[in-house]
Amino acid sequence: MPTTLRFLLASFVTTASLGSTAQAAEATSRLDDVVQRKVLNVCTTGDYRPFSYRADGANDFVGIDIDLARSLAKSLDAEAVFVQTKWSDLLADFQSKCDIAMSGISVTLPRQRQVSMSAMYMVNGKAPIVRCEDLSKYQSVEAINRPGTRVVVNPGGTNEKFAKASFDKAEIRMFPDNRTIFQEILDGRADVMVAESIEVKLQEKLHPGLCAVNPDQPLQYGEMGYLLPRGDVVFKDYVDQWMHLAKATGELDRILQSNMK
Repeated sequence: MPTTLRFLLASFVTTASLGSTAQAAEATSRLDDVVQRKVLNVCTTGDYRPFSYRADGANDFVGIDIDLARSLAKSLDAEAVFVQTKWSDLLADFQSKCDIAMSGISVTLPRQRQVSMSAMYMVNGKAPIVRCEDLSKYQSVEAINRPGTRVVVNPGGTNEKFAKASFDKAEIRMFPDNRTIFQEILDGRADVMVAESIEVKLQEKLHPGLCAVNPDQPLQYGEMGYLLPRGDVVFKDYVDQWMHLAKATGELDRILQSNMK
């Protein structure tokens, strides 16, 4: 067979194979599943103001990502159904129970190795929060990372990873309930917590006596996004386009502002 003909045949087979693969991926997209069942299953922790929160005894979740989840579901003519998880189980629960995870989730490369992640919708690095009388005392990682400093942290997420990587000289205390963890500082059982800058800004408002430390100049760079099924380009493209429009129309900003009061 002439070389030119062999090349053309190989190109045709490759193109056909790629086309079949793309069609198969599109045919099995989670996007179609959600539209057909009219339900968007959303994994969320319910312990992370201002993104996802549910008080003891409350029926409903509230927060930035809760409002955005309902907006995304509405755009799909579906209902958002929330599946509560915890940070240590987030990836496993998402992969087995949910279409998307929305809970103030930091974009990390270890997460990206296991799932897909949406385009980021917020830049939000880590910042400390302390008792206001100690504000000048804990202005940097070096100032916090000293013997005798008690750093409190919730297990299973990037707060724990940051604390363990940054504070090898300080005492790290684990506290399981992220909803009440800030009270530990007020009550004198801990000195510092490091969390996302938007969270410490809100907790400063909710807990008189606590002050965020330089939240507009965080200790490290961070982004937030949503967990999505690995390899589902069609669903990811839809979620990213929905978020682009939420930003462009001002919907995202309105939701942010309403949840920071």
